[in-house]
Order: sequence, then C-alpha cells, then structure tokens
Amino acid sequence: KTGTTDKNFKANLVKQVPAQAGLGGGSGNAAAAMFGANELLGRPASQEELVEWSGELGSDITFFLSHGTAYCTGRGEIMTPVKAPFGKVKLCIVKPDIGLSTPQVFGALDYDQLSKEDPEDLLARFLEFGIDADGDDAYINDLEQPAFDCIPELKALKDDLLKVKGFDHVMMSGSGTSIFCVGEPDDMDAFMAEFNSREGVSVFPTEFIQREEGEGVWFEGSL
Repeated sequence: KTGTTDKNFKANLVKQVPAQAGLGGGSGNAAAAMFGANELLGRPASQEELVEWSGELGSDITFFLSHGTAYCTGRGEIMTPVKAPFGKVKLCIVKPDIGLSTPQVFGALDYDQLSKEDPEDLLARFLEFGIDADGDDAYINDLEQPAFDCIPELKALKDDLLKVKGFDHVMMSGSGTSIFCVGEPDDMDAFMAEFNSREGVSVFPTEFIQREEGEGVWFEGSL
C-alpha cells in the first residue's frame, strides 16, 4: 500500500486474549501489527489510511485503531470515534474453555428476536450517563440468544454471575463465549474462589483503557 517493498519483519505473537471469546483478540493483534509495522517504517501511512486499509483485512480490526471507544456500523469497519464518557472502570471477564465460532452463532440467530432499539439512541444514553447508561436495558447483545441456544451452560453461567453482589451489568461479549461483568465483586476472594476454581472456567479481572492522543502512541495496560 505504501510502496515499501524492501523491508521484512519477523514477529513473535504472545497471545493475551483468549480465542473464540468474542473479545476481538485476533483483530487486536492485526491492528497492533499494522501500527507496529508503520512505526518501524517511519510512519509512511497516516492514521486515516490505516483505518481505511484495516477494513479490507477484517471486520473488527478498525475498532482497535481507535482510541478505545468508538461507534461501529456495517461489518464493524465503519468507525465513528467517540470520546469515552467514563474513566477507568473495573470489570471481570469470565471465559469458559468451550468456544463458539462466529458462523455457528450467526447460523443459530433468530431474526424475530432481534432488538428493536435504535443503536444511536443507546449510544446517546451512554454518552449522557456514562457506563451505567441509565439502566441495564441499554446493554443489548442480540447474539446472546443463539449462543445460549448452542450452549445452554453459557446462559447458566451468566445467571450465576448476575447473582454476584457488586456487578452493575453482566453480558456476553460479541459472539461469545466470554461474559463481561462491569464493576467489582463486594467479596473478590469469595468470587474468585467460586468461579475461578470451576473446571473449564477462567476469570480475568481487568479495566477499560484508552489510547492517549498523539502520533506513535499505542494502548498501555496498567494491570
């Protein structure tokens, strides 16, 4: 794309995000590779060009070239940057070992059960009220229905997580199978003892992060 043909890279990928989790792990890796290669070559491509080209490689890569918060439409490749309406927010990601492929989930989707809510109205609620969005009904994932139909145990896990005191919102991420829980358990030790010790279940306490403004700046975790 940039006309550079005399440079090659060898990279080692250390996966931190589980596969088939609905977390965009592979897309995030691709975005990081694009950003890193562009930096090593002296930034021959602009941020706008990276965003444009990313849509040709995959649906969700574009989001990871944002600053961490964005409104995405189309296949996910049409991105409108959004200023994060909240600061650092704690959450826990609960991931069962069993996975689901995206085609499998979409194949089980019942279109009659799709939400009738206007996504832009939901976006407005998050922008006005922050992470709470003025109610749990703003948290909608149409892919929960097919994922839960495919793996009923996944719905049972979400129901158990909804009972944990301290979590404000609990929902499956993307096409699954991870479930994110916004907030912190009132008793973290008891929560970890109950869920992280379950066979085939892993718990990842984490927090939302944003990429700072400026050229050459990438995401940095603080945990």
